[in-house]
Amino acid sequence: MIKDTPAMIALEDGTCFHGRAFSGQGEITGEIVFNTSMTGYQEILTDPSHHGQVVTLTYPLIGNYGINEEDMESWRAHPTALVIGECSRIPSNWRCQKSLPDYLAENNMLGIDQVDTRAITVHIRSKGAMKCAISTEDLDPDSLVRKAQASPGLVGWDLSTHVSATERYRWEKKGIERQQAETKKNKKVAVIDCGVKYNQLRIMASLGFDLEVFPNHSTTSEILSISPDGIFISNGPGDPEGVPHVVQLVKELIEEGYPTFGICFGHQLIGLALGGKTYKLKFGHRGANHPVKDLKTGRVSITSQNHGFCVDKDSLDPKLIETTHIHLNDQTSEGLRHKKHPVFSVQYHPEAAPGPNDATYLFHEFETLMSSSIQHPPP
Repeated sequence: MIKDTPAMIALEDGTCFHGRAFSGQGEITGEIVFNTSMTGYQEILTDPSHHGQVVTLTYPLIGNYGINEEDMESWRAHPTALVIGECSRIPSNWRCQKSLPDYLAENNMLGIDQVDTRAITVHIRSKGAMKCAISTEDLDPDSLVRKAQASPGLVGWDLSTHVSATERYRWEKKGIERQQAETKKNKKVAVIDCGVKYNQLRIMASLGFDLEVFPNHSTTSEILSISPDGIFISNGPGDPEGVPHVVQLVKELIEEGYPTFGICFGHQLIGLALGGKTYKLKFGHRGANHPVKDLKTGRVSITSQNHGFCVDKDSLDPKLIETTHIHLNDQTSEGLRHKKHPVFSVQYHPEAAPGPNDATYLFHEFETLMSSSIQHPPP
């Protein structure tokens, strides 16, 4: 049964929206962002990159196909709250195992609907992503706005460690991953978990990679102790400048000469490790229809994206680092490659989940890079 509790959303600039809490109660703060994907709300909720954020979905009806265990992208839901136009009262799908309100309740997450989410989106696009407070208890606009203004935000904070693995583990190939990997020559890959999505691991496992996942506080010697064929740096939440210890780790691994591939947050970490800078975008890129151009081939891929920070491509040394991809909407950095070291990265999500599969070829490029690089002796 869907709850019907009055709720208020207050933005730090004084703008307020009224709605109802269809799941949970209480009060939270976070950065409010919007995602334009039409489907995939479960994958969006379980993407660790949303830690510390209030996610607003622009599609008007959410929850109509429910929740199932197979489509999880991590072990739990990560946003501080979900804001939607309307929550479906009756989920219906042959894979459905529970309703969206029930899932949010299990994760102690506020779910707010009966809100004009497109009005919120237009406001954020005009003014920029901003801090907000949501409450079912304090419905006084002035009071709630002050709470939004007093909240810490995302800049400079280490959010990645909150969602990284607490200890090293091996990703076990399951079902189709195992079947697809049987005919392939295994590569041993060390995964630096900054908030990794399961589909990244699923795809690499299906290519025959043996995956050892390391917490983001691991040392270079711990990672190299497995004699990896390559290093993979995952996505994750927040400001990459808030994790200088991970930037240093990535820098050390690059200097060791191992084939390295980074996605999203991993792309930003590589950019910083190579001497570049990052900055916060006005309202970020979140959705499943972002056009990205490969500058070498001219090919345009429609990509899945979820990030609020960006590598300043002009801060990178052009003698050493090549910008390989750009976002066609705003010309921002979407990929880089080192001209001497076997290192490349992309800002978007080639594993999708949700989104199109235009860019899955990048995992094959990682495989090729490992196959063509000089093998390192055991440490």
